[in-house]
Amino acid sequence: MIVLFLLFSWIVDGVVSQLHYSVPEEQDHGTFVGNIAEDLGLDITKLSSRRFQTVPSSRNPYLEVNLENGGLYVNEKIDREQICKQSDACLMHMEVFLENPLELFRVEIEIMDINDNPPSFPETDITIEITESATPGTRFPVESAFDPDVGTNALRTYEMTTNSYFYLDVQTQGDGTKFAELVLEKSLDREQQAVHRYVLTAVDGGLPQRTGTALLVVKVLDSNDNVPAFDQSVYTVNLPENSPVGTLVIQLNATDMDEGQNGEIVYSFSSHNSQRVRELFNIDARTGRVEVIGEVDYEESNTYQLYVQGKDLGPNAVPAHCKVLVKLIDVNDNTPEIVFSTVTESVSEQAAPGTVIALLSVTDRDSGENGQTLCEIVGDVPFKLKTSFKNYYTIVTDGLLDRENADSYTITVVAKDKGVPSLATSKSIKVQLSDENDNAPRFMQSIYDVYVTENNVPGAYIYAVSAVDPDIGQNAHISYSILECVIQGMPVFTYVSINSENGYLYALRSFDYEQLKDFSFMVQAKDTGTPELSSNATVNVVIVDQNDNAPSVIAPLGKNGTAKEHLPRSAEPGYLVTRIVAMDADDGENARLSYSILRGNEMGMFRMDWRTGELRTARRVSSKRDPHHPYDLLIEVRDHGQPPLASTASVIIVLVDSVVEGHSGDRGSSKAKENSLDLTLILIIALGSVSFIFLLAMIVLAVRCQKDKKLNIYTCLASDCCLCCSSCCSRQARARKKKLSKSDIMLVQSANVTSTAQVPVEESGSFGSHHQNQNYCYQTKHQRAELSYLVDRPRRVNSSAFQEADIVSSKDSGHGDSEQGDSDHDATNRGHSSGADLFSNCTEECKALGHSDRCWMPSFVPSDARQAADYRSNLHVPGMDSVPDTEVFETEEQTGDRSFSTFGKEKSHHGTLERKEFDALLSGTRAPYKPPYLSRKRIC
Repeated sequence: MIVLFLLFSWIVDGVVSQLHYSVPEEQDHGTFVGNIAEDLGLDITKLSSRRFQTVPSSRNPYLEVNLENGGLYVNEKIDREQICKQSDACLMHMEVFLENPLELFRVEIEIMDINDNPPSFPETDITIEITESATPGTRFPVESAFDPDVGTNALRTYEMTTNSYFYLDVQTQGDGTKFAELVLEKSLDREQQAVHRYVLTAVDGGLPQRTGTALLVVKVLDSNDNVPAFDQSVYTVNLPENSPVGTLVIQLNATDMDEGQNGEIVYSFSSHNSQRVRELFNIDARTGRVEVIGEVDYEESNTYQLYVQGKDLGPNAVPAHCKVLVKLIDVNDNTPEIVFSTVTESVSEQAAPGTVIALLSVTDRDSGENGQTLCEIVGDVPFKLKTSFKNYYTIVTDGLLDRENADSYTITVVAKDKGVPSLATSKSIKVQLSDENDNAPRFMQSIYDVYVTENNVPGAYIYAVSAVDPDIGQNAHISYSILECVIQGMPVFTYVSINSENGYLYALRSFDYEQLKDFSFMVQAKDTGTPELSSNATVNVVIVDQNDNAPSVIAPLGKNGTAKEHLPRSAEPGYLVTRIVAMDADDGENARLSYSILRGNEMGMFRMDWRTGELRTARRVSSKRDPHHPYDLLIEVRDHGQPPLASTASVIIVLVDSVVEGHSGDRGSSKAKENSLDLTLILIIALGSVSFIFLLAMIVLAVRCQKDKKLNIYTCLASDCCLCCSSCCSRQARARKKKLSKSDIMLVQSANVTSTAQVPVEESGSFGSHHQNQNYCYQTKHQRAELSYLVDRPRRVNSSAFQEADIVSSKDSGHGDSEQGDSDHDATNRGHSSGADLFSNCTEECKALGHSDRCWMPSFVPSDARQAADYRSNLHVPGMDSVPDTEVFETEEQTGDRSFSTFGKEKSHHGTLERKEFDALLSGTRAPYKPPYLSRKRIC
């Protein structure tokens, strides 16, 4: 029952031989298999001393080895069908080895199959439906029986009860398994016999034979004219293993010539498909789509046979059959596996090359090139792999070791297969090396820069120096010290100290930035090895300024911290009263100062320059101010440190009638004030001058550009033209038209209707797109002298407005509010003299020579005296009714707010021409004239 097959193959290089045993399955516990020690010719008495044992990775629960005598025994019952399933050969492997010297042996145990399983059908009753129209020779697959045994013990044939209608045709599949087909030998007649029953027997080839039976029931159906037919009887499909669920295997298609339900085909697996096939594959009953529903593994089985039938839905349907042969393509889906058997945890750095460090094995479950492996050590390490036996390797040293370069090595072994793509795995072991003291401590930096804020607490931690020693143990224990030196005449040990264990530095005194800004010293690190080794580093200590000094006011000087200054009552805004001068002992931002008035600035009388400390008047001194009530100002000087510090100074400003009176006793201080302009003020004046010149150049450039855009004013010069004003000007306007802007026109009153000319004007697009003809009158030659005055007057007014911008902004807002002394006030007063007749002031001379300046002045004001006068409301054209201002001029909402900052930057409402420009326009060729802002008015 137990057979010792062979002792073969001797290998001289440290590993010996392979044994082969065989044992039948289902043996009891303790069954003797063989003696490994005796079969290998080993001395049994030395097994213990040589540590005879099995490799842990090769142990299994079914077999055990007696380590005392080398005997191999069955540990528990072995079920071959459970371990190896349907494999032809069922092998178990075990590796044993001995030490001193190292010897490795491979033992192979073959589990022999016994005929312990009879064939069995999945069901006790097997039903087959056959139409009565089936012709003799028609084949019907019979559900297969299953026998888990292999070889001669497997299923051999099928038998059935002898009859005159059917016989069995037993066939062999490609994998050697048997299946039976029921062949119709004689035509059936349902009217004579509707059901046939036979005993179906499956017989194996074992000794003694074992059988399994099932009842075969044949039901005879009424005929169906057409039977479904597949394109092929056998389909072959290649499918990669590990294909995901839902992967299409094949799309089957059977055809039936019938119509309706008789031609509608339903697909299904036939009865002799194994259970495993049903677990891995599925077929859609309606579409015939075969899909993967389980995990297909090449290592489990490389071929699957799927038996499919197609059956229509008509009565007495006869199924059609086909076979799908699925061949799995091996995919490299298993990574190699590395197992270490023995590992040496440490090795001396004096170890000789070739010293064994570890023993390992490499396996891969894939087949072919996917299961062939290559093994190597990665990285630059002084070790190499040496092949021992088949897939076993040893790791040995490859050269001299040096612990100073590395105190330990991580040896990474990488095993990769030859598949595409290649898969790899790795495992690492760590090997420690011993040490010798041959390295001095080494600082992390050769120079340390340490920043310490002044006013520190004595004894405070300021920094930590650190040194490293690649040695270990006592050879790497480091102590720190400060080398002796002198700083400002004192030993360094009075300034700083160091912790000898960890290198922490401490300040022994409170540092003052104003006295000591930096100093340097050296620290030493020494190990405790034999001999002692040491190294040095330089430490630079930089004291960081802290905002610990408040500003101090040094000018103006006064008694008890209070300065007295004089201010003339007639001082203009901007008058320099005094300048506060302060200093700060700190540095940087801590010494940058800002000046401000803290209190006492009654009604904003003074303003302080926060940068220079200049105190100036912001406005005139009120005439009602009591001269005996001086201004008491509290000035604050603040630095920009964090937190900021501040100081205050009290300045009493006494009002005097004149500078001479106020400073008769202190002329020297007055001169000092006048000479207090510093470089900053000079720079400000220079910048202001440059800005003014630049602005002036921009204004000149704008005026020159405006000249390029000016438009000519055409007038009727001939008296005969003036007499026929309407026809003359109309003809000339039709001959030539040109659009004008409102800045290009100056309206002048005509002497009478007979001396005017009519010019047709096209309305500007800014007021609409419609056209209308309106009458405008212009002066004749004998009226030009008066016109020149009219042109020059608004120019002079506008020029004076720019020159006296401050006065204008304070006296006249431009919206009709008048004060005594301005032009609005005068015009209004004149208007009160006559309210009934607008032009009552005009004389015959005015009518003959043209209306003078006085004629154009308004002679009335609105009836509502509460409404303020406005320049625009005072405009009246003779011969026309008054109209709202909104029809003539832009409203305040259209022009936007006016302010002093925009004075002179916007276009004037009434475009003004220079005298020489206006004369040129009058003498030019006639051209159409169009004032946009008067497009709705008729003025004459």
